[in-house]
Amino acid sequence: MGIVDTISSPSNERVRRVQALLRSTRRRLREGLLVVEGLRLAAEAVQSQLPLTWAFFTPDFAADSRGAALIAALAERQTPTWEVTSPVMAALSDTETPQGIVLVLPIPTLAPHAGLSLILDGIRDPGNLGTILRAAWAAAVGQTLVLPGCVDFTAPKVLRSAMGAHFHLPVRRMTWEQLRQEVTAPVWLADAGAAAMPYDRVDWLAAGGLIIGGEAEGAGAEARALAGPHLVTIPMAAGVESLNAALSAGILLFEAARQRTAP
Repeated sequence: MGIVDTISSPSNERVRRVQALLRSTRRRLREGLLVVEGLRLAAEAVQSQLPLTWAFFTPDFAADSRGAALIAALAERQTPTWEVTSPVMAALSDTETPQGIVLVLPIPTLAPHAGLSLILDGIRDPGNLGTILRAAWAAAVGQTLVLPGCVDFTAPKVLRSAMGAHFHLPVRRMTWEQLRQEVTAPVWLADAGAAAMPYDRVDWLAAGGLIIGGEAEGAGAEARALAGPHLVTIPMAAGVESLNAALSAGILLFEAARQRTAP
């Protein structure tokens, strides 16, 4: 379809719809759509070959060689695309300094693949959740399961922090009841307690899942019941109380990946 027209009014119907998607988790869930912005994320979305719904760009973005190449790729895929003015792009953007490109696309529904299931319980910080998803993608996690109490994984800040993980990593919302029926034991829970097993002594090849708890309160009762005695810890120097949830997830996931790829 290519470039449809130019939008010059922030009150345009499509602009208002994108704004509603940016503001409301409920709206994103109801419509099954998310919004990405910026050259890197937009390029990652296009290269992933996932379906695209709409695209918006500014003349300044099109004047850059990388922007022009991305717009050409959108045209090749016949994505409905609009050129917009700078005020309209500001209305479409969730950032203070828009880069000049916004895409709307269906929330990816990628099939799980072989590998560890990462289970997130009570991760409320968008930046942490995005960083965890990026680490999970890099560590070739089989799927990431987001339990009630976590921040919405389609939120704009999560998307920016994940830097494209959403387009490659299977991410699913799940209840504890569904989780108990799907994930095979043992499921390990990251824990700072003295009784937990050091992470490099866990047999991650036999593990069904890893639970990472929230930043402030840690994992809840459901997570602890599911893991039972399977508690894993990261030994630290004396006086260090705990690590950031995203950093802990990265260390544990890459140890699991190391074991899977070791001779």
